[in-house]
Amino acid sequence: MNQFQYSRPADASVAIKTLSKDQNAYFLAGGTNLIDMMKMGLVSPQKLVDINNLPLKTVSEIPGGLRIGALVSNTNLAEHPLIKQKYPLLSLAINAGASPQLRNMATLGGNMMQRTRCPYFFDLTMPCNKRVPGSGCSALGGYNRMHAIFGASDKCIAVNPSDMNVAMVALDATVHISGAKGSRTMKFADFHRLPGDHPELDNNLKKGELITAVDLPEPRFSKNVHYVKIRDRASYAFALVSAAVALEIENDTIKEARLAMGGVAHKPWRLTAVEMFLKGKPANEAVFKQAAQLVSNGAKAYEYNKFKLKMAPNAVLQGLKVASGLASA
Repeated sequence: MNQFQYSRPADASVAIKTLSKDQNAYFLAGGTNLIDMMKMGLVSPQKLVDINNLPLKTVSEIPGGLRIGALVSNTNLAEHPLIKQKYPLLSLAINAGASPQLRNMATLGGNMMQRTRCPYFFDLTMPCNKRVPGSGCSALGGYNRMHAIFGASDKCIAVNPSDMNVAMVALDATVHISGAKGSRTMKFADFHRLPGDHPELDNNLKKGELITAVDLPEPRFSKNVHYVKIRDRASYAFALVSAAVALEIENDTIKEARLAMGGVAHKPWRLTAVEMFLKGKPANEAVFKQAAQLVSNGAKAYEYNKFKLKMAPNAVLQGLKVASGLASA
């Protein structure tokens, strides 16, 4: 690794100001993604601004929901009593990701900020538009088994690796952001980007801005939820396909549904058309099978990931059946 300056401010405004002064500075939280990229020569920061002293490590109830500080670790978030009681889908998704050691270090904000990437991103001998814009996408004509079937472009077909992000999108979370020009909020679903012509941009955070918290709305899905993750091995592995399913069921009728997928796009992929189809319908297997048939609408597969066109609907179907109680996990 190259030499770099290091600072550890205890005030958010100081951290933001420090980062804003240097175009090649990075915030450091758990470091589970950033440090790996530094070791591999993918990024070479001139300055690291360690934000672990900032007071952003609490989970607290607020009017109409819950506020989670950006520095809450994935482990503490998944195991927090309020999360397990009121937002169990989030707990299930986080515990499906990474390994216990990584979850102990990784933070809410850091999980959101991890790079959307594929193996070609790490191979410095191969073209990658995320690593070197304009150099090309090796995955398009290469080994693309793990890659996107939704929202891709001719510049990039990588997928967002986070499990937590999928649940956050399904739960309609809101992101709080602070910067030199003030504070703003953004829907979690709008935080991450599709690749378009600029796959080097993973999210809509501006230079010098800091994620301070994420809000979850009033809990409506504390019972009928499930997170399906299909991967090559049961231990630490990214999803081939994942599905977050949350249902509000009353008298065997679906009042509301929230569904999102991982492993299929450059950002967590919300299934709004499937949600609309399910609303007001009976919670039975026939309806779920019809809903699953809508999942792959608009999908485009590549040479080695065509199996995802079938796997994605099957994952959603399984999630719906388990969430509704028609099947066991």
